[in-house]
Amino acid sequence: MKLQQSYDYVIVGSGFGGSVAALRLAEKGYSVLVIEKGKWYAAHDFPKTNWQLRKWLWLPMFKMFGILKLSFFRHVSVLSGVGVGGGSLVYANTLPKPKSRFFNHGSWAKLAKWEQELAPFYEKAWQMLGATTNPLLAKADEEMLALAKQLGKPEAFAPTKVAVYFGEKGKTVSDPYFNGKGPERTGCTGCGACMTGCRYNAKNTLDKNYLHLAQQLGVTILAEHQVTNVIPLDKQTGKSGYQVQYKKSTRWFSKTKSITCKGVVFAGGVLGTVPLLLQLKNSTLPNLSPKTGHDVRTNNEALILNVTLDKHKDVSKGIAIGSILDLNENSHLEPVKYGEGSGFWRLLMMPMVSEKNFFARLVKLVAIPFTAPWAWLKVLFVNDFAKRSTVLLFMQNLDSTLRFTNRFMGLSTRVSSGKPPSAFIPEAHTIANKHAAITQSKSVVMLTETLTGIPSTAHILGGAVMGHNTQSGVIDKHNKVFGYKNMFVIDGSMISANPGVNPSLTITAIAEHAMSKIPTAKL
Repeated sequence: MKLQQSYDYVIVGSGFGGSVAALRLAEKGYSVLVIEKGKWYAAHDFPKTNWQLRKWLWLPMFKMFGILKLSFFRHVSVLSGVGVGGGSLVYANTLPKPKSRFFNHGSWAKLAKWEQELAPFYEKAWQMLGATTNPLLAKADEEMLALAKQLGKPEAFAPTKVAVYFGEKGKTVSDPYFNGKGPERTGCTGCGACMTGCRYNAKNTLDKNYLHLAQQLGVTILAEHQVTNVIPLDKQTGKSGYQVQYKKSTRWFSKTKSITCKGVVFAGGVLGTVPLLLQLKNSTLPNLSPKTGHDVRTNNEALILNVTLDKHKDVSKGIAIGSILDLNENSHLEPVKYGEGSGFWRLLMMPMVSEKNFFARLVKLVAIPFTAPWAWLKVLFVNDFAKRSTVLLFMQNLDSTLRFTNRFMGLSTRVSSGKPPSAFIPEAHTIANKHAAITQSKSVVMLTETLTGIPSTAHILGGAVMGHNTQSGVIDKHNKVFGYKNMFVIDGSMISANPGVNPSLTITAIAEHAMSKIPTAKL
């Protein structure tokens, strides 16, 4: 691929923020280069199951260049996406809008009337992502409805709004979304394998909408490369532009290359953008806010797997998240699934123990299998873990924050404010037990939770939040970085409060809002 010597904008990352920026900047007449550390994945490239680790996990040190990255820190374990299209390759297609509390909380709360101002951009995001109400309610969704009825809240259950082309099952048609400018699409088969990558061309990943349209306008996407440095050409505020240095991400050793641009958009997700900004603050971008790395949130999540003892049941069909249960004003619950055969997670699971004290927790862990030995043997040797397991994704918009810092051994976490994220959310464990009773299941969680008490999240947020100034945030209400010209952060690290629901739609909407403020390029 031959690159230009200079671009108007270089975008670091191709997820929900970077893809929006790429298209909208190109529409306004700017030349754009997107640099993505992950690989291009076509439908046939995705793993058939998550046992195909080289295609599923991102571990470049071991020459594994898949679409899912696992990161472990002192206070949280994180699942995130890698590849052209970012998190859209591995997320569960779900596009809920947060409740009002989200818009009136956190460091961004008083910068604008966010719920009102972002409303049209949520609509635009739904349109661009092909959002529609899920028509394929499957076994896991039926069980969620049964739970809602048991709680006396059947009205709190609803099908999810998702980025999936349903159409006619397995039938390929010309672009149904963008008046023929988009790629062909194929009707969803309901295989449940959305999170290992859709092999049937039904999932509306970003390479099928924003990035596809951006490329038609001349946007260049450079995959398998990672940005290592951003240097202001004037050595101060970047008013003269920037030099961006990058190297190959899929080789152990690679020569550093560079390119110049007038503006930079950081859009590599929290685990891409925040460590890079922390590194640059100590070198070439010293004017970055002292709040860089602060106000990191976990969406106050719990991920609990309920494994059924009924060997005839199959909860793997449908789409990855087909329904949502609105438990109360602060909490939501979603039943998540993997496709048949994707049982890798069984290797990382242990019984769920509702005990914060480490020693008491170990005692309970040893005792639990003896309370129902035959049932736990069934769980241990279940023939298809994915077909028998429902992942309960519990989310809250209640707040606590972490701080990321760069250490000698890499990125590290500290508690910033409030209580540290917990693997033992009482409401989550209570609802998981109720679900287990309905579904004849046993509850298991990541071994890091049972052994160390460290929670897991698929939605790490913050670290470069909005604020009035450098004392309260890293970026302003239009996503402009304080201290530098023509520099933006547009990804999950800009999220300045816990949405309490899956954040992809919100990232897209805020990205659309930020891009609406960019003037058209001068001819």
